[in-house]
Amino acid sequence: MIVRLLSGGLSGVDAYPVEVEVDYSRQGLPGFSLVGLPETEVRESRDRVFAALRAAGFRLAPGRITVNLAPAGQRKSGAGYDLPLALGLLAAAGLVPPERAQRHVITGELSLSGGLRPVRGVLPLALLAREQRGAGRVDGLVVPPANAAEAAVVAGLPVFAPESLAACAAFLAGEAPLTEARAGPAPADSPPPAADAPDFADVKGQEAAKRALEIAAAGGHNILLAGPPGSGKTMLARRLPGILPPLSFEEALDVTRIRSVAGLLPPGAGLARERPFRAPHHTVSDVALVGGGRTPRPGEVSLAHRGVLFLDELPEFPRAALEALRQPLEDGMVTVSRAAGSVTYPAAFMLAAAMNPCPCGHHGDPGQPCTCRPDEVARYRRRLSGPLLDRIDLHVDAPRVSYAEFRPGGAAAPERWSTAAMRGRVLAAREMQDRRTLPPDAERPAAGTGRAVAPRTTAALSGRELERHCALDRAGHALMEAAMGRLGLSARACTRILRVARTIADLDESAAIGEAHLAEAIGLRLLDRGPGRRG
Repeated sequence: MIVRLLSGGLSGVDAYPVEVEVDYSRQGLPGFSLVGLPETEVRESRDRVFAALRAAGFRLAPGRITVNLAPAGQRKSGAGYDLPLALGLLAAAGLVPPERAQRHVITGELSLSGGLRPVRGVLPLALLAREQRGAGRVDGLVVPPANAAEAAVVAGLPVFAPESLAACAAFLAGEAPLTEARAGPAPADSPPPAADAPDFADVKGQEAAKRALEIAAAGGHNILLAGPPGSGKTMLARRLPGILPPLSFEEALDVTRIRSVAGLLPPGAGLARERPFRAPHHTVSDVALVGGGRTPRPGEVSLAHRGVLFLDELPEFPRAALEALRQPLEDGMVTVSRAAGSVTYPAAFMLAAAMNPCPCGHHGDPGQPCTCRPDEVARYRRRLSGPLLDRIDLHVDAPRVSYAEFRPGGAAAPERWSTAAMRGRVLAAREMQDRRTLPPDAERPAAGTGRAVAPRTTAALSGRELERHCALDRAGHALMEAAMGRLGLSARACTRILRVARTIADLDESAAIGEAHLAEAIGLRLLDRGPGRRG
């Protein structure tokens, strides 16, 4: 008897349907054959499945078993085919009604005792199952208990999470009903930041850098902090997530889906509630940074999607890894190509980077002389290519902090530079950007519908949007023309300056870009133009 059950595979961050076809025959010599380009972990499912069937009390008579994973031309990986394979065998042997089993999308890894273990990529599979249900092909989704909260964030899809293979078989046989899994709170229901969360007010001095980080957060711009060791660059960057707006539903869905595909969701986790902050070490490889591998997985740039990627000691990163950032910084996505095909991962992140001005770290520092030769300084800064620096909107000096600013018991930082105050201004600016870029009829949907409209930041403006929202008056055009001619700015640099100026105007609640906004944007772009640095 041949039984066909529906499961799913992963291609990038999306799922595609996989039919698990099981042919169980009492004729011929007993044997087991698994075809359909299975990877090693899929081929090993044979031993897990038969051990789980015995532990659950099922006895199959010896027979010839052939399993095909269709489409046969696409490689299958992961342990999620264990449960549909076991249920397919039970259905082919007449121990489970095949009609009911065929009305569900099924995934799950089996333990030798028959329990269900979590698998990665359940959220994309839940989105696929909802599409299949909308087409009338299935009634629901069956997942392990640890994946239930993740799958339940998709509205309009019944999700069932049996504890074991025996419980799943009883459910599909109509002998033991299961309660549908329920979703957790939406991101909008997230609690405010904890009182002990890192605060910008804890960072003494560096008000110019705080202003630049506020602009970066308001517009989604990339930022580079340059200064001597111990000036607070890392402290500042690590506080950046605290002033970013909360995730919209669509953003939370994107973040959760990527974490699910990467296998980084903790058991029982639902929708992501905080923006990602990724800080890989400077020894990271280009594959780990942008994604790839024999079986492609998301890299750090994708894990930072909708959040912040922080690269400390930027010139120390491998040149190949830094140059691989060009595509995601420009396009908001990264394409990984291999002989078997290519996959595309989302990578719309904010880049926050920090660096010393020279190998010893004290070039231009009035408090301590630099011990580097000019050629060493130039060679150190040339580790960052012009095209990469061109894609960073804000270049900010973070000079050494004086003792008068730092001393314990001294004057507290102005309330203006607390995280709460900065976050309030960022949220107001983002609200202006939402009103300007969202369609007039766009509405915020109920959590779980998956039809939210992604907010647009000024960093994402391009083409006609840029011309419409970043229009300059005569004085502004004259200032930009002078800056482009005298400073040798590229067209990309000028475009990014216009976007930053638009963000500064939003922070000032100004409908038009003024000359002061444009001048500040140009200044933030051109700080510390030393050897090897380009605008």
